[in-house]
Amino acid sequence: MADRRLQVFHTVAKQLSFTKAAELLYMTQPAVTFQVKQLEEHFNARLFERTHGRITLTPAGELALAYAERILDLSREMETRLGEMTGQVSGPLMIGASTTIAEYLLPKILGQFKARYPQVQARLTVANSETIENKISDHTLDIGLIESPSHHPNLSTEVCCDDELVMICAPSHPFASLSSVTAEEVAEQPYVGRELGSGTREVIDRYFRAAGILPDDLDVAMELGSREAIKGAVEAGLGIAIVSSSTITRELKLGDLVAVPLAPRLIRPLSLVYLGEKFRSKLLQTFLDFLKDAPPQLPAQSTTDRSS
Repeated sequence: MADRRLQVFHTVAKQLSFTKAAELLYMTQPAVTFQVKQLEEHFNARLFERTHGRITLTPAGELALAYAERILDLSREMETRLGEMTGQVSGPLMIGASTTIAEYLLPKILGQFKARYPQVQARLTVANSETIENKISDHTLDIGLIESPSHHPNLSTEVCCDDELVMICAPSHPFASLSSVTAEEVAEQPYVGRELGSGTREVIDRYFRAAGILPDDLDVAMELGSREAIKGAVEAGLGIAIVSSSTITRELKLGDLVAVPLAPRLIRPLSLVYLGEKFRSKLLQTFLDFLKDAPPQLPAQSTTDRSS
């Protein structure tokens, strides 16, 4: 309902990047630039200063951003309130989730929710935790399930369930016969890790720091942005890794990988994040209540399974 130019400007202003705004809005960068230029021409005012590849808001841009946030919030509230006059829980529910949650937790949850509220259209975005937080902050997503607590001050965070992380290695690796492995022992081996911005990476880095090991102290063989790529690298004998135990069921059954618990165990809470606003749509509140009434559970996975 709100002016598209205003929506695009708001996203650029929050990200201070035309490139990031284009990614969040699923637009090309030239299209984003064109929309902002049109808004500047409409107001006959420059909204951004562009210097040395960086952008900042001008005084006019600061004022426009304040009004844009109020206008967009009121527009969303109006559309939601009018839609709720039917008394039905319906409409699009924009959900973001990290890969682990999206593949192992959400399908069952969304299936149950859809069965109870068939008029709801759930739309899932899979990305790392940082990206999901940004999309929620910019109103691109309604709610997110991520692998670490939120760092955004305007986002509310609630723990929805727990997930255990374990060390994985190839069956031929010396660690394959151990009953547990410490952070110090992991640090002595070539290590395959996740990329910066990953919720899993953040949790693992914090675990190492608690053991007195800095991330730079690790013998990092490679950093990969995909859980499947990490499992493939470990299976090929390129190093060991730490992953969610729920993501390696198939590999353990086939004997392609071995999982060894960490000592002390590494159990992380998976977090539910959403905007901490006074107004909340009936659909979003219904989904939140649904999750609280029946907390989701990741599939249990024994880390002591061994295949011959």
